[in-house]
Amino acid sequence: MEAQETVKTKSTFREYAEAIGMALLLALFIRTFIVQAFKIPSGSMIPTLQIGDHILVNKLAYGIRVPLWGHYLVDFGKVQRGDVIVFIFPEDRSKDFIKRVVGVAGDTVEVRGKKIYINGQQVEDSHAHFEGDDPQNILPASRDDYGPTKVPENHLFVMGDNRDRSYDSRFWGFVNLDDVRGKAFLIYWSWDGGDRWVRWERLASLIR
Repeated sequence: MEAQETVKTKSTFREYAEAIGMALLLALFIRTFIVQAFKIPSGSMIPTLQIGDHILVNKLAYGIRVPLWGHYLVDFGKVQRGDVIVFIFPEDRSKDFIKRVVGVAGDTVEVRGKKIYINGQQVEDSHAHFEGDDPQNILPASRDDYGPTKVPENHLFVMGDNRDRSYDSRFWGFVNLDDVRGKAFLIYWSWDGGDRWVRWERLASLIR
């Protein structure tokens, strides 16, 4: 009788271990190929994204990427102007940045007096937000005037919606398409400041 109970205990332990192992593998698969969660730590995308927003990024928006290789194995679509993307920061590959796509490969991008011109034509810029100079962290004057510069093949030009306080392509250059992690699509949680008040009105908001 004792031997049977020991075997049963080992069998139960094995079932739990297998279930936990499968759950971890499934979570890793989802995070690698399908969707990944990120937290917004800065105000560079205000008002679209607030500090304390927790977002989901669709990693299948543009295709299936091979882990550690970087390139897409299967393409589902192209990155479009206006997409909000998460990508590996070119100046520090240990960090992820989130910005809005302003120019794609082949576009000539110019900023004149804070207005955006693509291929010589001023474009509608409904997401732009201007807070003015930040006395604690003033970006160079080139934030208001840039280019014209042509976006290279397989690259993107990105900017934060909070144009006066965003460290973006105007200062460090272009984003390689292979470094794009995915397209941001949903705010699933949001805290308001250090007191940790929930911003209920932002929960389940689509990112546009």
